[in-house]
Amino acid sequence: MSSAIHPTAIVSASATIGENVQIGPYCIIGDHVTLEDGVVLTSHVSIEGRTTIGARTRIYPFSSIGHPPQDLKYEGEPSTVTIGKDCVLREHVTINPGTRGGGMETRVGDNCLLMVGVHVAHDCRLGNHVVMANQASLAGHCVVEDYVRFGGICGVHQFVRIGAHAFVGAMSFVENDVIPYGSVLGNRAYLGGLNLVGLKRRQFDRESIHALRAAYRMIFSNEGTLRERIEDAAEIFKGEELVEQVIEFVRQPSERALCMPRNGHSAEA
Repeated sequence: MSSAIHPTAIVSASATIGENVQIGPYCIIGDHVTLEDGVVLTSHVSIEGRTTIGARTRIYPFSSIGHPPQDLKYEGEPSTVTIGKDCVLREHVTINPGTRGGGMETRVGDNCLLMVGVHVAHDCRLGNHVVMANQASLAGHCVVEDYVRFGGICGVHQFVRIGAHAFVGAMSFVENDVIPYGSVLGNRAYLGGLNLVGLKRRQFDRESIHALRAAYRMIFSNEGTLRERIEDAAEIFKGEELVEQVIEFVRQPSERALCMPRNGHSAEA
């Protein structure tokens, strides 16, 4: 089946359009855009720049993808946006391309859901199966790993890393890195415990969850330094995959500090 393009849509002759693509009323598609097979643009979608939309991704009205980033240092360099397959971008989503200072690419993985008004700034990298609720926003250079969930009206500071399977509560502002499997909330966000609901929903086994909880209590206790606690946990929980992911994440160099529990806040929250 050939692609269906509404007569009111403006599609550059230089754009690359796959099979079974649907381009609805009043969409605008720029010269260097690639729409892979099965992409659906419902209506009033504007896609510019060196942007690739993965197979079967669906984009809803008034979304703006690939337009210049909101970065005063951007000088028109040929940076890119890459969106994976089977994503859903709801109304008013904005995604900006990368910059020379950040790797030249903004990337969204496969099977992601970005709800109404979500903003993904320049040089961000999102993994697979990420869900961002209405009005959640990422500043530049953020890294969001697989299966992260954001509540509505969140903000994330530039250069923040959010580990796999983490949860960010609604109306939070996150200015520091979030460990994998962590749950954060508040303005400024603090680490409220582990994302136990997400762990159970994704069917991690009971033994792995128990080990992760024990390691969490050790790492975020008040005894010794954080470095000492990390090294102790690495030795005690050697071979525990979930714990090792957390330790590897914490050991990586970062522009931001680590999101920590508040004083007196229970690790089991």
